[in-house]
Amino acid sequence: MKTYGRNAVLELLKTDKTIEKVLIEKGAQGTLGKIFAEARRKNIRVQFVDRAVLDRECPDGRHQGALAFTTEFRYADLFELKGGENSLVVLCDGIEDVHNLGSILRVAECAGAEGVVIPSSKSASVTEAVVRISAGAAEHIKVAKVSSVNYAIDVLKEFGYWVYALEADGESIYDNKLTGKVALVVGGEDSGVKRLTREKCDKTLSLPLFGNVNSLNASVALGIAVYEVVRARLGK
Repeated sequence: MKTYGRNAVLELLKTDKTIEKVLIEKGAQGTLGKIFAEARRKNIRVQFVDRAVLDRECPDGRHQGALAFTTEFRYADLFELKGGENSLVVLCDGIEDVHNLGSILRVAECAGAEGVVIPSSKSASVTEAVVRISAGAAEHIKVAKVSSVNYAIDVLKEFGYWVYALEADGESIYDNKLTGKVALVVGGEDSGVKRLTREKCDKTLSLPLFGNVNSLNASVALGIAVYEVVRARLGK
């Protein structure tokens, strides 16, 4: 698997994942110097190459002069997300856009979530693009791939989580104090959280909208919601 982009590669180097080698553009400066130093410190093979080599490996041209080769992405087991008394888990119900998934992983990691759950079908997976879009957050957060979101909800409830669907027609999120073990379900870009999945959730929560557009981007809505959980954690 390839991880590319300066931030993504630098964050990868901070983990214990197996990195086969790192390619760095010849003559590049700035953050690339930190990447080189960290790779050498961990005895990872570094090659300085022409930009054309990186362009061939990354057809979208967004490598920013850095590329790392690793073993395939390791998904977590759902039982690794059991967590403690104030754990947060995010469930993605049909997030098919890689940009949204990458942003969701970044938001969840920044908020200190225990992990993110994605279904094995009709969902984006953790690809090289997702790792880059997440700015390396995908290297730090547990991602569990499950047969179905509904199965994951049942398991998380057994672990003591309260599960909330994020949809436009629910109770205001600001009228609920999100303490204890919380799992937030965010739906796909077009379909939202599926009906059967909503029925499995303990409650449906929504964000008030005052403009002419009737919905928020999935990762943006999740970002607001997870920081409501953070605010509750802080007792604010």
